[in-house]
Amino acid sequence: MRFTKVFIVLATFALAACACLAAAGVMATGVERTTEIEVRTALDTQGNDWAEVQADGLRVILTGTAPTEARRFQAISRAGQIVDAARVIDQTDVAPTQDIAPPRFSAEILRNESGLSVSGLIPTSTDRAALIERLEKIAAPGQVSDLLQTANHPVPEGWDAAIDFTITALRDLPRSKISVDAGRIEITAIAASREEKAKMERALNRAVPEGLKMALQVSAPRPVITPFTLRYIIDDTGGRFDACSADTEQARARILAAAAGAGGQAGAQCRIGLGVPSPAWAEAVAQALAALRDLGAGSVTFADADVTLVAAETVSTEAFDRVVGELEAALPPVFSLHPVLTRPAEAGTDGPPEFTATLSPEGLVQLRGRLSDDNLQMMADAYARARFGASAVHSAARTADNLPSDWPVRVLAGLEALSQLSNGAVTVKPDELTLHGTATREDAQADIAGLLAKRLGEAETFDLSIAYKAPPLPQADIVTPEMCEAEIAEVQRTSGKITFEPGSATIAAESLDTMNAIAEILDICGDIRVEIQGHTDSQGRESMNQQLSQDRAQSVLNELRARRILTASYTARGYGEANPIATNKTEDGREANRRIEFRLIRPQTTPERTSTLDAVAQQLQSDSTDDAAASDDAPETGSEDEATEGAASE
Repeated sequence: MRFTKVFIVLATFALAACACLAAAGVMATGVERTTEIEVRTALDTQGNDWAEVQADGLRVILTGTAPTEARRFQAISRAGQIVDAARVIDQTDVAPTQDIAPPRFSAEILRNESGLSVSGLIPTSTDRAALIERLEKIAAPGQVSDLLQTANHPVPEGWDAAIDFTITALRDLPRSKISVDAGRIEITAIAASREEKAKMERALNRAVPEGLKMALQVSAPRPVITPFTLRYIIDDTGGRFDACSADTEQARARILAAAAGAGGQAGAQCRIGLGVPSPAWAEAVAQALAALRDLGAGSVTFADADVTLVAAETVSTEAFDRVVGELEAALPPVFSLHPVLTRPAEAGTDGPPEFTATLSPEGLVQLRGRLSDDNLQMMADAYARARFGASAVHSAARTADNLPSDWPVRVLAGLEALSQLSNGAVTVKPDELTLHGTATREDAQADIAGLLAKRLGEAETFDLSIAYKAPPLPQADIVTPEMCEAEIAEVQRTSGKITFEPGSATIAAESLDTMNAIAEILDICGDIRVEIQGHTDSQGRESMNQQLSQDRAQSVLNELRARRILTASYTARGYGEANPIATNKTEDGREANRRIEFRLIRPQTTPERTSTLDAVAQQLQSDSTDDAAASDDAPETGSEDEATEGAASE
């Protein structure tokens, strides 16, 4: 009986203990699940859904792969706010960072009278010393400023070819800037004249190697006009310029507006150049043209700061004095006015003496009229022979007395002016010099006006009537590259396109006449940059079509070479089936897509980009800034362990 009571008591305690253990297990599991849910919800709300949460008793274990170290620290800090940070067990990883993109290798070379400077970022494997030595052979030892930086990355394709061609081009470009990239260069240069500009462009387009893209811009500077000349005349036919010069577009617009107000003809030209004697040039010209308009007839001539106003004999003395007085008060400082009122010749005289020189279209020159003495006769004859050729001059001039003291100056100035024409005549009188004829330069009349104003001096009058006649151009200069491209397309449209034997790069026999016609056009076109493009339909494998189109384009290039066409500036490129012009679902469409095209190469200038080691530094700094920004978003914690983690992440 006693044993039974003891057993019952022990059994009761055992059952109570089991019940307690079961209750404790249920409570612990509930706490773990609640902790997991709270921590996971907090992390998901923060955007850290990459983290996995597992509660093990009082511990919270974080697993998963964080995109960055900053996001990893952010998740650990957030979990430490939900539970005690000491209970957070970090078992997370960080995704490996992407390799930094290689920097853009580029160099910029400037050349002028003081030497060369080269800057930019080049591969470490480039022989820097050899490069500077090659540049010093162009400039001079000690005249090359080396501002290059290097980076240890592989040399990009096309880099060496671009550097080699840059060195070649620099030899003929004394004032230039060349930007070098892998497979591409951009050249900006200054030529001394339009003729030199054309020569530079032809030479560079011919020399650029195949596969290297070139953006070329050559400019000729504004001419230096000396003396800075302007001459405007009002007579029975209206107002006109013999010469017009301006220093800016705004000055030219103001001068032409003033000329229009003085009765000038529409379409007047005024060249822009350097050498203006005063910034107030346009203001002074406008004042002088207004004064000439008030006089009604005469001329005004500017030679630098000297202004000669000549009134016709029909102008009254009263009107002349009034206009001259107003103009003298209105002219800006620096300008000096020399007024002249023409008087009619006295009745009963035989007329003034004169000297005449004529230049025929064939280049023959005849000298007639009066010369002051034997010395002038010898000088005029020798000067004409030197200017026009000894066998082209015939002199019938004679000596006479009582000629003006400046007669030799006027005769020689007239001959010099006549030499600027292709044909014409000059007449020299004591109070007038008249030149008329044709010239093959558009600026000839303005240049001659400046010449006579300088040679004859102040208060001297001259009359110019010079017509411009464009010189004949070679056939190659008449045909533009755009015209060549259009004519070749027209030949293929009318005579038949270039076709090939089936499945091969052999040009079909029936297309040889088309090749001959295209070769004749390209022979006339001269040095143009052309890409011969091969295209196929979509039948067959893409890689086979690509290779077939390349082989066919090369075959056309070889045929042109066989016809002795200069193809140094031509390239052959296959595009495969990438650029159809019709559907590939029909036979007609596929036939249209199988074609050869001739396209002008027009490289586009790319925007400037950072080309030094700063580019690499900026990218690293940008990545660090992004990580730091993410770290700043993480809430602060009071745990010493968390502070240590934060310092490590930074």
